[in-house]
Amino acid sequence: MSDLYGRWDLTIADGSGHYASCVELRADGGWFVGKVGSARPVPMIEVVGDEVTWQLPKQYEGRSDDLRFHARLVDGGLVGSTTLESGAPTTFAGKRQAPLTRPWQPIFGQAHELIGASLAGWKGRDQGLENHWSIKDGLLDNATHGCDLLTEALFDDFRLVAEYRYPEGSNSGIYLRGRYEYQILDDYGTAPHVGGSGAIYGFIAPTQNSVRRFGEWNTAEITLLGRQITVVLNGVKVVDHQEISGITGDAIESEEGNPGPILLQGTHGPVQFRKLSLQPVTY
Repeated sequence: MSDLYGRWDLTIADGSGHYASCVELRADGGWFVGKVGSARPVPMIEVVGDEVTWQLPKQYEGRSDDLRFHARLVDGGLVGSTTLESGAPTTFAGKRQAPLTRPWQPIFGQAHELIGASLAGWKGRDQGLENHWSIKDGLLDNATHGCDLLTEALFDDFRLVAEYRYPEGSNSGIYLRGRYEYQILDDYGTAPHVGGSGAIYGFIAPTQNSVRRFGEWNTAEITLLGRQITVVLNGVKVVDHQEISGITGDAIESEEGNPGPILLQGTHGPVQFRKLSLQPVTY
């Protein structure tokens, strides 16, 4: 079995900085998460000695050709090359994914409410987009699509209780540690799937869709221990102690072993939160 097989967290240079990505390489195929979007199959993986090449069709990338990556194993990590949407060559580095193994009987500390009288403790994500987040009538409100909002504080393992609502047709999400997206979507009455309400986007579908109609308040209780997650949506356990395989597209970075912020997606549509209560795990 090649040492190249397994899950890798990738950091890809894009000219103005870096973006996060990840891949699983197996002898029978694998999956890949790009700059944005969901996990998708990798139909072609070729390993020759300490070098690997993988190729897959585009998803949301603005390009006409397939994505192609080439890397070699160097001191236990990946050093590789690919091309940007513009066609310009670039480089990337890969670290083997952290296992993040945790005991499943944690001790929770005191709950902290993340929504206050102002946006103190929060900051907009620098994406060149306008910030439409504000405190309005005691609610944390995103009036229209714009930049994401994230906590200045970083968190490791926790239980988060979120109460939220959205208008018709909206789409948002909560990125846990800034990496794994809990999906918020106006899809009442539809079948559960990996892109639907209560999902961990692209990886874990809820057992049922228990979201309420647009305009109504939803309550999600999300427990994240390492990479194991449980989700209770409106009193229904829809994800039960399942492993999150990798980061979601548009994650803040790919250092999965580090603490990270709570990030609220603002780029897709309006949403309101009336409660974001977080209990850190003290073990």
